[in-house]
Amino acid sequence: MPGSTRRQFLQTAAAAAVAGRSVLRAADQPPADAAGVTVLSPRGRVPLSFVIDDSTCLVNLGRFATPQFAEAWPNRAEYQKPWQTWPAEIPDAFVRSFGEWCAEQGVRGKYSVVPNPACVGWLDRTLPGWSAQALADSLALVRDLMSPNWDVHPEMLTHTRVIDLKTGRPKPLTGPADMENWYPGRGAEVSTDELAAYLAASLRVLKNCGLPCTGVTTPGGFGNGVEDRLAPAVRQAVGDVYGGESEPGGLVRHFFKYVRLGDDPVAAEVRDVRNLKDGTPECVVTVPAATGDWFGGWTGDDPLQDELYCNADATGGRMVELIERGDPAVMLCHWPGLYNHGAETGFAAFRRIVTALHARFGERVLWMKLSEIARHAAAKQFTAIARPAGGDVLLDAPFACPRFTLQIDGPADRLPPRLERLGDGPPAVQELKEVAAAAAVDQNTWRRTPEGVVVCFDLPAGRSAVRFGAG
Repeated sequence: MPGSTRRQFLQTAAAAAVAGRSVLRAADQPPADAAGVTVLSPRGRVPLSFVIDDSTCLVNLGRFATPQFAEAWPNRAEYQKPWQTWPAEIPDAFVRSFGEWCAEQGVRGKYSVVPNPACVGWLDRTLPGWSAQALADSLALVRDLMSPNWDVHPEMLTHTRVIDLKTGRPKPLTGPADMENWYPGRGAEVSTDELAAYLAASLRVLKNCGLPCTGVTTPGGFGNGVEDRLAPAVRQAVGDVYGGESEPGGLVRHFFKYVRLGDDPVAAEVRDVRNLKDGTPECVVTVPAATGDWFGGWTGDDPLQDELYCNADATGGRMVELIERGDPAVMLCHWPGLYNHGAETGFAAFRRIVTALHARFGERVLWMKLSEIARHAAAKQFTAIARPAGGDVLLDAPFACPRFTLQIDGPADRLPPRLERLGDGPPAVQELKEVAAAAAVDQNTWRRTPEGVVVCFDLPAGRSAVRFGAG
C-alpha cells in the first residue's frame, strides 16, 4: 500500500531479498538427485493456491485503514477516497458463503487475520462496535470453516500503526516509519530479536483466539531493508509462540511477502536452514504469489481486471500461463476486493476463474496451502536420494512430507514397488497400490509410465527406501 502500491513495493524489494537471504553452511547444502529419479510436485500435479491479504474478523480493514494512511501520506490521492461511505463490516455471512464454496471446490490457500485491525480493537479482548458474542462467533467461523483449508496468518498487529509493545498502544505518528507498512524503515537498526518480538506479539493474539499458525504475512513493505533478519525472526517467533509439537518431521515455518511476475522464478525459496544433521531440523520458506491483485484491490473499489488471471475458457491469463509452464500458480487478492462494499463482484469473478480452470485443467492441478507448498519445497531440496547400481531408491529426509512423489526410470521388470522405513529395529513396510490413471495418483499409490513408474507416499523423516522386486 503506502509508498507505492503494496505489491509493487514488494516486487521492487524482491531482488534485494535474494542478496540478503541466509547463507547455508556447507553441511546444509541440498543433495543432488540420483540418476533416473526426479522429485515431482505432490501427486505429479501443478500446485495452485489463493493468497488473501487484509482479511480479519468483521472489520472492513480498507475503511478504517484509509484515513490512517492519509495521515501518514497526506499527498497521496489513493487515500483521499470517500472511505466514510464504505461499510464498516465485512459480515460473517460473506465469510461463510466464500468458505463453503471454496471447500466444495477444493480451493486452499492463505487467509490473514489481522489481530488488531486498524487499531479498532484486539481480537482476543474486545472489538468496539461489535458484541462479545459477534466476535466469538466470527472467530469460531475462522477456526471451524477456514482453518482446515487455509493457513491463518497474522498480518502483523494492526496493518496500520506500529504498536509499542511495552504499552500496547500505537506509537506517536511522526512519519511513515511509524506505520507497519514501512516498519522499521530503511536504514533502521533493528535486530532479529526485535523483529521476532513484534511478530510473536501478533502470533500470540491469534493463539489466544485458538487459531494455529506456522507462518506470517508482512503488511506492505514491513521488513524491507532488514530482510536478512526476517526469516530468522519468523522462525524464532513461531517457535516461541507455538513451539513444534504440532509439526512432527522437522519444523518448517513460512511467510508471504513477495510477488513474482513476468519470467521471474516463482518457486518457493528455502531460507534460514538449521540442524539438518543434529537436533530438530528447521527452516523458513517464503512462498511468493505469481499474480497481481486484479479484483477490487485493498479498498474494494478498484475496477476488476479478472481476465488477467484467466479468460472465459482458460486459454489465456497469468494463471493459465503458470499452469502450462508447470509452475506453482499462486493467486493474490485483498479481502475487501472480493466483498466490494457488498456487491461481491470480486467473489463472482473468482468463482468464474476457478470454474474455468477446473474445466480445462481438471486433475492436472492441485490446490494447496502455503504451508504445504513450503514443506514440499524443504523436503525436495534437502532429501538425499541415492540409487546404487540403478536399483532401489534410498532416501534420507530431514523433513517429512505428505504425498511426496517420485518419477523413477526403468524398474519395469521388478514391480511392484513398496516403501520401507529404515532405522532401528525391523523395517516398517508400506505396500503401495497400483493405479492406472495419472488422476488417481495419491497417497500410497504407484503408476506405470513409459519411462518407469511414478510413486506417491508420505515421506517419513529419517531414512527410507523405495524397494523393487520380492520383499
